[in-house]
Amino acid sequence: MTDIDDFRGRIAASYARQKAMETIGAVLTRVEHGSIEIEMPFDEKLTQQHGFLHAGIISAALDTACGYAAYTVTDPEASILTIEFKVNLLSPGRGERFLFRGDVTKPGSTIIVADGRAYAVGDGPAKLIASMTGTMMVIRGRGDIAG
Repeated sequence: MTDIDDFRGRIAASYARQKAMETIGAVLTRVEHGSIEIEMPFDEKLTQQHGFLHAGIISAALDTACGYAAYTVTDPEASILTIEFKVNLLSPGRGERFLFRGDVTKPGSTIIVADGRAYAVGDGPAKLIASMTGTMMVIRGRGDIAG
């Protein structure tokens, strides 16, 4: 097994334990060093009162994408926890499916900053619906927080 396989396998194994993402139907679709993509179909059960994808769902998926982007740049023994994020909702969450992309902006040994973008996909080009900046804390040596 190569280092790339180990790297992607570690991310995939951790993501498989993400019950929140499983609940909303979000699937990990791209794993690169410093970058993650998650996709999910539209589901009426995840909307707010006007029929748009709920801001909480958008935020959760962006937080997950940013967190896993950060996890791609850590050593295998480390874990990641979000300590802060800011979301800008730019357009209503209306589409057939959604793409959430997280990219590391500033790697670090204890703090990692990542930026996320959420897109609605349907007829025509993808539309940017939200952006996020998140700060992640690298956790080491805690048996109760692993992977």
